[in-house]
Amino acid sequence: MTPSLSAQRRDLDASLERAGFYPRLVADVVHDALDGREPLSHVAHLETHFERTEVHRHITVLVLTEDMLVITHVDDQQLDDAGEQVMAQISTESVPVSQIRSVVLSYLYAQPQDYKPSDQVREMTLAIAWSGGQRLDIGPASCGDPQCDADHGFTGTVAQEDIVLRVSAEADGAQAVQNAKAFARALRKVNTASPASGGYVGSDVAPRRQPGFGGRFNRPHHQR
Repeated sequence: MTPSLSAQRRDLDASLERAGFYPRLVADVVHDALDGREPLSHVAHLETHFERTEVHRHITVLVLTEDMLVITHVDDQQLDDAGEQVMAQISTESVPVSQIRSVVLSYLYAQPQDYKPSDQVREMTLAIAWSGGQRLDIGPASCGDPQCDADHGFTGTVAQEDIVLRVSAEADGAQAVQNAKAFARALRKVNTASPASGGYVGSDVAPRRQPGFGGRFNRPHHQR
């Protein structure tokens, strides 16, 4: 094992420790899913949701190796009111890099009219597709005239996506956004170098559009 590869493994473990979400459990699951492969790059994204009096947390870990994208998702669930009984639900998926069809990055910048190269991205969305599945959201169309009551049919959005991660500098920190960008670059490099890859790789663009539709993302994570 070379020092650089062992350093990547240590960096992965350190990221899971910093996330603080059952780090030993998550690390064991991730390394088991890697099946001896060495990580090239990774993203660990922790999210917290509030539902009435309950707090729900989940972590999504993406680990890139030379030939696989390994995805681990862990949710916790409180089983009693006192919070003494907690269950962790874990799912993992391993996707051959050669099967990845698209890697799409979408950025948000504040005050673009004053943009400087040193400006930081406010928010970044990373969408990865490999199964060929699409999500379609449809709603009534309108012409913009508030007085118009004519039937304009339907409009909607279509996006190819199997997993979507949204990273915000405000919520997750500027470094988290930079880490996600670095992961996307590494994924693009491995994906385009794969001889069997016929995927579409995008940057600073929206998802591929169908006539009459626009692309957008609205899922924080994908869980199987």
